[in-house]
Amino acid sequence: MPNPDLLAAALAHAARGWHVFPLRPDDKRPAFPDHTADDCTGRDPRCRAGHVGWEARATTDPDRIRRAWSTRPYGVGIACGPSGLVVVDLDVPKNAADAPPAEWAGARDGADVLAALADRHGGPVEPTYTVTTGRGGSHLYYRHPEHGPQLRNTTGDRGGLGWKVDTRAHGGYVVAAGSTVAGRPYTVALDCEPAPLPAWLASLLAPAPRPVYRPTAVALPADRRGRYVAAAIRRQVAHLAAATEGKRNHALFTSAVALGQLAAGGALTEVDVYAVLEPAALSLGLPAGEVTRTIASGLRTGARQPRHLTSIREAA
Repeated sequence: MPNPDLLAAALAHAARGWHVFPLRPDDKRPAFPDHTADDCTGRDPRCRAGHVGWEARATTDPDRIRRAWSTRPYGVGIACGPSGLVVVDLDVPKNAADAPPAEWAGARDGADVLAALADRHGGPVEPTYTVTTGRGGSHLYYRHPEHGPQLRNTTGDRGGLGWKVDTRAHGGYVVAAGSTVAGRPYTVALDCEPAPLPAWLASLLAPAPRPVYRPTAVALPADRRGRYVAAAIRRQVAHLAAATEGKRNHALFTSAVALGQLAAGGALTEVDVYAVLEPAALSLGLPAGEVTRTIASGLRTGARQPRHLTSIREAA
């Protein structure tokens, strides 16, 4: 049965300009799509031109929101990137054995670590829109900086800010207030407009410099067929390089499909496709794991319609 309170929460968050999408009832996982990019077959109508995940499906459209939340008691997810948000996730230990590493000895939770970071870097932690999570942690909502690099997710125990401190930005989402996970509610602790992300935090979260793209040479015959394939590679790399922020992953997918068709037809190898597209995509700032998955998905899709260059003959 639909839950009118969850519908009201989704509409309220969207009214603030935050892009929402359905989560499985009483769960953190997205309700749609029901598959990952690696498992995408293209049968989902929205995935016919490439996998479309929860971030691209998130919306502020009240009509779409009403249609979705009028069918089931979906939880509410907020896509941080489209919403212009950076959310600092301050977690609490799961049990007595979940102790801080030596660097953070004495810290009781993520809030203590964030306070120590602020002292260390000479920056305040300004009051901002805050949600208490189901397990008793906190989500601090900040506005993504208008200038500078695009910030992405970090995890405290894998090169992030510190123990029990994660962040969600482009490519990430949070469970919104008004939702429950495993029966535990997410509630608003401080209702105000999100503050700008503190400059000291933005500096710590800034990604490493992007690698410089150096085209990889692919061994091709010097005949007309080889020149045709080389031109096709240049076109697809140029197509990817021209893609604007927010559309680069889709551009990578379509380029992988096009070159995947040639690979399936025997004009080049899948290794060649990775060799030319992977460094180009990484130089645009796409995460390495996402690049690998997207190219693999494009190759699978392209293989369904091989292009055999039987009509391209060597020039006399």
